[in-house]
Amino acid sequence: MNERRIKEISTDDLVKNLENPELKIIDARPPDAYNGWRLKDEPRGGHITSARNLPVKWTKYIDWIEMVRLKEIFPSHTIVVYGYDRKEALIVARRFLESGYGKVKIYNHFINEWSADPELPMEYLERYRNLVSAEWVNALITGSNALHYAGNRYVIVHAHYRNRNAYLSGHIPGAIDMDTLALESPETWNRRSPEELKQALELHGITHDTTVIMYGKFMFPDNNDPFPGSAAGDIAAMRCAFILMYAGVEDVRVLNGGFQSWTDAGFEISCADEPKIAVNDFGTRIPRNPQLAVDTPEAKTILRSDGSELVCVRSQEEYAGRVSGYNYIEAKGRIPGAIFADCGSDAYHMENYRNFDHTIREYHEVAGIWEKSGITPGKRLAFYCGTGWRGSEAWFNAWLMGWPRVSVYDGGWYEWSSDSENPFETGEPEMPGDDRLIIDKTLSGES
Repeated sequence: MNERRIKEISTDDLVKNLENPELKIIDARPPDAYNGWRLKDEPRGGHITSARNLPVKWTKYIDWIEMVRLKEIFPSHTIVVYGYDRKEALIVARRFLESGYGKVKIYNHFINEWSADPELPMEYLERYRNLVSAEWVNALITGSNALHYAGNRYVIVHAHYRNRNAYLSGHIPGAIDMDTLALESPETWNRRSPEELKQALELHGITHDTTVIMYGKFMFPDNNDPFPGSAAGDIAAMRCAFILMYAGVEDVRVLNGGFQSWTDAGFEISCADEPKIAVNDFGTRIPRNPQLAVDTPEAKTILRSDGSELVCVRSQEEYAGRVSGYNYIEAKGRIPGAIFADCGSDAYHMENYRNFDHTIREYHEVAGIWEKSGITPGKRLAFYCGTGWRGSEAWFNAWLMGWPRVSVYDGGWYEWSSDSENPFETGEPEMPGDDRLIIDKTLSGES
């Protein structure tokens, strides 16, 4: 590759072209740095305003160009790539050249000039501290300096649904396992009662002031399995995180990318069955944050309100009423008046909210897609799906962005459709645009 074709751009020139729609700025750093973590002690965390995130790691995937096109970055654009160092930027820049992009430049002064100058515009994910990297978790375990951690007691939790083998076959050292059945009832798939939640959290050694790091393991769910959710530990972690926050745990972190991020980083894996060390008292009333959960009567109120939206985080097949989405739900259709926020391919995948490596999708993209459907931070929002898992993940995205009035309609389609008095409808959903990210080859397309 002739690197002479890759020119460098100065800080002054980048500032002058920041508003140029034909120039696309690419952040080649990990998603965690893009979101706000200062991984190299840079003066300010976050990314250059308007930059899109295409980490070096993703260049390993043969479907890389699909992600580029999804971000509406085309060969006619001038590309400017920056990273923590020149080497990082060059790897991504070369990939652009190999893919037919002719106008590619690199910017080599992010740390010492851009991040160091408070007058230059940067952005970050509002609650990035609650979305942690594998490196952050490893620092916690090894006693190193974990940024934005107060030094209080912590518990690392490997979430799963009736699948302890997912945990015993390999987990983060020191992590305990948590079955989602401890927090939600199989009769309704809603969160358990305050008394039951109190007991479950205490048995898992969790108090209201414990720092809890939640993660799961993606294991390629198959709808032909009796319990497909047992392989969707990545979404199970989001469900548990939501219920913990509803209960009143003050510091809940989610490992961005789950167990995949841990293995990709090359850290040690344990198969030990770690004992759960119970605590005597959760330490506060449950629920401490009741506003995070919405039940059916309140969901109906939201549907009647001009300033509120009920947001359906299901697949097109479910929303149109062609399938129920679950082997234990017969009713097909959707709640009339709910806004469609396509999850991905089915009830056990969240491709439209995830990247190649299961990290959470760039928050600008999620917010942009939602905005086209009228899902905005100024409204009161209640996310729902079939039984609460996907709704919890969409809710977590909005919560991370700092959106002020977001909740989960816990009953979802399962509870709504079980009452014959509740209306429903079928038919094709109106798509706001072609912004969907369906990559069924997740993590199987590495070159």
